[in-house]
Amino acid sequence: MAKRNLAELKIPASPAFIPVAKRVATTLGGQLGFSLVDLDELTIALTQACDSAIAAANDLGSPADLKLTYFATNRALVVDVDLMPTGNAVPAPKHDTEVDPELQRLAYEMIRCFVDDFRPQVEPTTGHVSFRMVKYLAG
Repeated sequence: MAKRNLAELKIPASPAFIPVAKRVATTLGGQLGFSLVDLDELTIALTQACDSAIAAANDLGSPADLKLTYFATNRALVVDVDLMPTGNAVPAPKHDTEVDPELQRLAYEMIRCFVDDFRPQVEPTTGHVSFRMVKYLAG
């Protein structure tokens, strides 16, 4: 599976910047030949993944950025979303803030409804969050 890096985007971990991430995904997906329905599904999943990463940043209690890496294989568009704290050291998660496991499960299930492969990773000791979403070309 040959992959080629299409774009890398770094945005503040804020809902105000999610449309930028979505615009990049739809532009790249359109260039690869994705249908409008597939592009809509990808942006729904991307929005939810960014929201989940932003919630994790808020739980860390430290300023953070989201690093989005977009790359293509011969049959898919892959988007990686990584939470990147902007301080010098990665802070430990606040223990007075509990992530509701049911809400997290529902968010992940929603993402899985709209992409063909979804792989969340949450590092429990540091709170680092990363997501990989894969949308395959139809046909």
